[in-house]
Amino acid sequence: MDILYGRNPVREALRAGRAARKLVVAEGLGDEPRLREIMELAAGRGIPIEMAARSRLDDITHTEHHQGVAGYFHGRPPQRLEDILESCRPPALLLLLDGIQDPQNVGALIRSAEAVGADAVIVPAHRAAGLTPAAVKASAGASEHLPFLSVPNLAQALAKIGEAGIWRVGLAAEADVRYDLVDYREPTAIVIGGEGEGLRQLTRRSCDRLVSLPMVGRVASLNAAAAGAAILYEAFRQRGFASR
Repeated sequence: MDILYGRNPVREALRAGRAARKLVVAEGLGDEPRLREIMELAAGRGIPIEMAARSRLDDITHTEHHQGVAGYFHGRPPQRLEDILESCRPPALLLLLDGIQDPQNVGALIRSAEAVGADAVIVPAHRAAGLTPAAVKASAGASEHLPFLSVPNLAQALAKIGEAGIWRVGLAAEADVRYDLVDYREPTAIVIGGEGEGLRQLTRRSCDRLVSLPMVGRVASLNAAAAGAAILYEAFRQRGFASR
């Protein structure tokens, strides 16, 4: 079971058709439109709704930021890299995260990737944040509409992505090539490094091209979520903001 919380994540999980055992809703929330939609979606699918004190949701979610809604959802079926590569819409657009440990950054990057029509988000299984409830909430539910794959070895995954004919572009602060001078209209995998460390050396060597974001301020870099959003939207712009 995955315990998801927050009105957008729970609503998007229901919209995406995820099976759920039950929802828990805080008493006295009123008639807010998102909440009404959640209740209608759950009722339409026969999902039980338990009304409870807000303190019970605090205990269930281990946070006070649940917005009065939580759900016990069945886990998403596992996926393979091969399946994702076969299902990419031409031209492919993948987002790979190299050791990002903050669930808020992971969630924000998933949200940006889903907004531009990316095919999947891929992360390493170790020393990185996965698709935790906090990441799902930070994604505002976008994670429910985008394949998310955890792989044992990111460099090996990048090798398979390259063999599939997908151009691998890594974001690195010291790169000489500006991020908007690369052609993203071809099948592309964008690789974003972790907070502080950036791309690991093996990941760098697995990329076809490294690019950087120009900066003129006193702060040396953007955080991973902001940097990833910038390069994703450059790819989206070059592709004519076309629906995928």
